[in-house]
Amino acid sequence: MRCTKAVIFMKNLQNNISVIRSCIKPATKLCIAVKADAYGHGAVAVATAAVKSGADYLAVATVDEGIELRAGGITCPILMLSLCSPAEIPAVINYTITPFVFDEEYISLYETAARKKGISRFKVFLAVDTGMSRIGCSPEEARSMAEYIQRCPHLKLCGMATHFAVSDSTAAENLKFTEQQFNSFKKAAAFVREAGIDPGILTCSNSAAILLHPEMQLDMVRAGIITYGYYPDQVTENYLREQGVTAPLKPVMALETEVAAVRTLSKGCSVSYGRTWSAAENTTLAVLPLGYADGLLRKYSPGLKISIQGKLYPVRGRICMDQCMVETGSCPQISRWDKAVVFGPAESGALSTADDIAAAAETISYEVLTSISKRVPRVYRD
Repeated sequence: MRCTKAVIFMKNLQNNISVIRSCIKPATKLCIAVKADAYGHGAVAVATAAVKSGADYLAVATVDEGIELRAGGITCPILMLSLCSPAEIPAVINYTITPFVFDEEYISLYETAARKKGISRFKVFLAVDTGMSRIGCSPEEARSMAEYIQRCPHLKLCGMATHFAVSDSTAAENLKFTEQQFNSFKKAAAFVREAGIDPGILTCSNSAAILLHPEMQLDMVRAGIITYGYYPDQVTENYLREQGVTAPLKPVMALETEVAAVRTLSKGCSVSYGRTWSAAENTTLAVLPLGYADGLLRKYSPGLKISIQGKLYPVRGRICMDQCMVETGSCPQISRWDKAVVFGPAESGALSTADDIAAAAETISYEVLTSISKRVPRVYRD
């Protein structure tokens, strides 16, 4: 196996799901987001573990992601959070993936496809836009859309969903906006009930809302980044502790490799493409077989530091497609084949997390994790 690999600590995953469960009421259903290859952790393996740990639903973004889960033996309900093309809709039905719908055209496409398949009550969720401005009908349209679904003999409304835009912010105006979204969603569900239609499972809480707004759990919550051990933006562990919430999440993935070569460098020598960095004095470089094609993005340098033998060393020069160079200076004990860890939980030997890298690169942990490419093998450990 290639020495560059993503190690997935399954005990940490189980810990995080247990933490999530402790934050929600016993009767509240749990949906785990496994889209984007389970945020880079491996969709089928994570989905299997999530279901064993009590997940009621799984969530994907694309039809192919849902098919991958079904092919991997996953039988529990799968929500598809994003829209697909008309050509993909027959596969949605064939693989029993539950889509979000929100207008007559899209609903009609599913009605036609279900009728052709001879399915009488194919389940759909009604998406409601309460402020994300992405997909969904307005709260005021929810009743008419539910009625339209009701008139489709081959479809069944089994739930309603909305998505919070700023629930990961602790700013007063954003807390207020999240509350407004929540109230708008409850009104949308009330409009549907007034029509004599059961709205089914109501779900609006994402990772941040699960931790910060227990009153917004409704029938089901949708856990994303917290499943993988990271707190959503400003809703940090310290902030939660101040609010009296204990949620000890653990990072699940470690990105590691080995030192492929050790090079001596003379003062003034430049490193990598563009000659963006030159040695200020005689020094030593460790060459790592890990680059932007693996998910170690060019924008991570300068600023990125990698752990080798319990110490952080800076990446020098531009990160290449397949390799990067780390300055180890006059440290004599570093040698070829030493393990190097980019990020991960403490037990992996990492001294940085995906949050640390994200902060240095002015991005978010989600992007760091999902950027790890398919050519990096995933290794699963207890």
